[in-house]
Amino acid sequence: MAFITVPPSVRRSRMSASVTAPYSESRPLPPYRALFAVDAKDFTGLPAVQHGPVSQLIPELVDQALEQAGLHKLRDAKRFPANTGDGVVFGFDPAFLPFVLWPLLGVLDDILGAYNTQYVGPRIRLRASVHVGPLPDADNPGDGNGTARNDTHRLLDSRPVKAILAAASEQVTHLAAVISQRVYEDVVLGGYTGLHPDRCVEVPATVEGKDFSQRAWLYVPSPSGNLVQAGVLPLEESAAQAGGPVESDRDAATHPGTHYSGNTQHVREGAAVMGSVGRDITYNGGSTSYRGTNQHWGGGDNVAGDKRVGEAGDHR
Repeated sequence: MAFITVPPSVRRSRMSASVTAPYSESRPLPPYRALFAVDAKDFTGLPAVQHGPVSQLIPELVDQALEQAGLHKLRDAKRFPANTGDGVVFGFDPAFLPFVLWPLLGVLDDILGAYNTQYVGPRIRLRASVHVGPLPDADNPGDGNGTARNDTHRLLDSRPVKAILAAASEQVTHLAAVISQRVYEDVVLGGYTGLHPDRCVEVPATVEGKDFSQRAWLYVPSPSGNLVQAGVLPLEESAAQAGGPVESDRDAATHPGTHYSGNTQHVREGAAVMGSVGRDITYNGGSTSYRGTNQHWGGGDNVAGDKRVGEAGDHR
């Protein structure tokens, strides 16, 4: 029988890369890093010849948005940036978080709209996620990897943000963003950003086939008409326009559709918007209620239009 001797240098390298056992001792917490990630809708459905150019174009558009939003320092200070093929992800100092939420997301939406209008080729429509958490960042291999990084990508792939972008008009809505609960509480509710809480919609972020479920918040800088047509009008006004009967509260409990009473709106199908449509969207799933200025999304992700999730090739 032949025996294989492992050289000492190999043994030492293996020891240096050993995995630390959790809960065995206390150790310093890695620094908190914010994370910004985007990826393109329907990227895998593009012809192969367009994959390379689009993969190069997305980080250029993001950098252009950073430039126009006045975030030159952030553009030059990205931590562990990566091109994911259909998007980009990078870490940054959490002090920039208020400016990433506002104005960067809106500026990026405007840049995407201008690009999609002026250039012949595939439309670039993006999903974005914003999160924060402790991550290694000491200029070592493997920096930027951890639960916060994983959750950023899970939020990006979550059903609500995919559904809302699939339902929206490709002519008007170019970006849909999902904001983690931690960022929402610290930055939005804390009042540190120009993004008002009423522009955000609470959603349960889940990913099909993954053990992931978190509370999160959707923000759509430019909602489009077909996102609101199912729920923008009070039921009485809709019925009057159609020449049909007005549905009572009791009827609404037994018939699908939209019921509006006072400033409480229940929408069992489609999407609903309360207040100004401009940069202010409420999207519902199978059971959604709106009361006052807080929006809540129940389970499911009913959408209008063509939604392709989970098909061969993972159409996004």
